[in-house]
Parts: sequence; C-alpha cells; structure tokens
Amino acid sequence: MDQYYNYLKSLHLIFVITWFVGLFNIVRLFVYQIEAADKPSPEKEILQKQFKIMTYRMWYIITWPSAVLASIFAFWMLLFTELGHAWLQMPWMHIKLGFVFVLYLYHAKCHQIFKQLQNNQVNYTSNFMRLWNEGATIILFAVVFLVILKNAFNWIYGVIGIILFSVLIMLGFKFYKKIRERNQS
Repeated sequence: MDQYYNYLKSLHLIFVITWFVGLFNIVRLFVYQIEAADKPSPEKEILQKQFKIMTYRMWYIITWPSAVLASIFAFWMLLFTELGHAWLQMPWMHIKLGFVFVLYLYHAKCHQIFKQLQNNQVNYTSNFMRLWNEGATIILFAVVFLVILKNAFNWIYGVIGIILFSVLIMLGFKFYKKIRERNQS
C-alpha cells in the first residue's frame, strides 16, 4: 500500500483544495443571499431563486463531495500506510487533526446556514457572513503551516502568528466595512 502513498496524497490534496474552494464560495453566496433578502420585489424573488440554485449546486456538487473524498483519502493514508502510522505518532499531526476537526465543525455550521437560507430564514447579517468566511482562511493557514513546517515549527510562534493573522483579518474587515459604508452614502 505504501507504493501508492503519493497517489493518495495527491488525491487528498486535490480534494482539500476543492473543499476549501467550496467553503470560500458558499459563504460568499450566503452574503449575496442575505443581501438579496433586503431588495425590493421583484428583484428580491429573482435573486433569491437564482442564489438558491447556485448555493445548492456549490454545496452538493463541489463542497460536500470534496469534503468526503478529502477525508477518505486522508484516513486511507493515515490508517493503511506505514508513513501514516508514523505520522500519527507526531505531535504536529495531532494539532493538525485538531484543526481538521474544527474544519468539520465549520463545515457543519455552514450546512446549517445553507439549510436555513434555502428555507428563506435569514438569521445572520451579511457582515457576519463576511467575517465567518475568514474562519476557513484561518484554518487553512494553520493546517498548511503545520504540514509544511512540521517539527521545525515553534508552537508558541505558531499560535502567536495565527492570532496576529486573525487580528489582521478583523482589521481588514473593519477597514473594508468603512469603505463600503462611505461608498453607499
């Protein structure tokens, strides 16, 4: 099975990429759906109908299949190869798997929001969704740095880096929000 490890790793990486593409885009579509709810008729109904179709396709044709396939190839690598067994003994892998668990929670919450919006239940603002979209970005950064740097990674600096990156994202969001408000006036 180890002879196929690089094929498994390649397929895993491809589906991780498409999973994140789906997560980034689905939340952006949530923003548009929420903003469409504030439009006057008939624009509101036309946009909502179109965004429902787009989110449905993004969620069930790209995001969910990618999440499932990325997970299958990851578990296959970890459980059925010697290198996977070795990696399960390493501390950086435990932390990475913790971030992957958070990614599953993020995905589950996105699914809940998807279902609500498909039923015309708007429970969040478009600004909340813009911030929510950055959650996947933070998880992606953390996992990539863990995988690339592995044991060379100083955990203290890593945590500080993720916190600083999150603060930068929040500051960027506030700056963008002010620009949007100024342009709408």
